Amino acid sequence: MMTKDQFMANLEAALKKLPTAERKGILEDFEEHFTIGLSEGKTEEQISASLGMPQQIAKEMVAAYHVEKVEATATTGNIFRALWAVIGLGFFNLVIVLGPFIAVSALIIAGWVVAVTFVASPLLVLINVILYPQNFKFFDLFVSLGLAGLGLFLAIGMLFITRWLISGFVRYLKYNMSVVKGGMKHV
Repeated sequence: MMTKDQFMANLEAALKKLPTAERKGILEDFEEHFTIGLSEGKTEEQISASLGMPQQIAKEMVAAYHVEKVEATATTGNIFRALWAVIGLGFFNLVIVLGPFIAVSALIIAGWVVAVTFVASPLLVLINVILYPQNFKFFDLFVSLGLAGLGLFLAIGMLFITRWLISGFVRYLKYNMSVVKGGMKHV
């Protein structure tokens, strides 16, 4: 059983990874929980027990913060921070979150590599002509130009697919967080 001061100190220490403004907002919310609980006649220990473990609450808050940042700006750094924060919610998430993330990342990377390679194929034919002029064939040039056009279409498609997969993965992270929380309502 923890007193209010112990609970708040543990929560604040566990929230160090968050920016100061975000951390202050969360701490104010939990101060309010204690104020309301005390006005209802509960003890500090009862209130802290009903809220849960400060470390687990902090993990959930950090994960939610990083997932929200990915929704606002889907940079590679934000995605990795959100991924690791959600994995940090439990060992089970290491398999459930990391596996799909690796699979989705591999598909995105493979699609982009194919698109860029197709677009660069005329350059490869030109390099081949410079190195081995006796092997030049118009067929190679026309095929490479066709591949370049296909590569441009593929790149445009990959742009939309990448955005769609990132937003889907963010939804998956949010769903996973809600499952891990088990419907607990902290704030």
